[in-house]
Amino acid sequence: MGYHKPLPEPDGDRKPFWEGCREHRLRFQQCEACGHVRWPPAIICPQCHSRQTVWIESSGRGRVYTYTVYHQAFQQAFKDDLPYVVAVVALTEGPHLLTNIVGCSHEAVTCDMPVTVAWEDVTDAVSLPKFRPLDAP
Repeated sequence: MGYHKPLPEPDGDRKPFWEGCREHRLRFQQCEACGHVRWPPAIICPQCHSRQTVWIESSGRGRVYTYTVYHQAFQQAFKDDLPYVVAVVALTEGPHLLTNIVGCSHEAVTCDMPVTVAWEDVTDAVSLPKFRPLDAP
């Protein structure tokens, strides 16, 4: 039985991010000129317009910025996951990442809740960064 949910299709800009995920390393672009850490990756810095970029590894920690609980599956592949939480996590380094909150009841999720990355290996080539409460095992 294979994985039936949509999978990322990394393009040239996002390839380093998804390669890092496969290694359980959360990586983001950082501007070498001004230090701004950004997501999604881009050819120029949105702050200073520099083209000088490096990839850095995130601590994988952040806080729930906002979230919603899905009680209805808009795609059948997610039917068995109901209810599930889709959230925007504000990472310590600055970027905001759209993800899922796992490892706790959907009723326990709150805005500003501290979270840490939790990897879901869905295929040999793809690991998805999800987040769990920081105090969860």
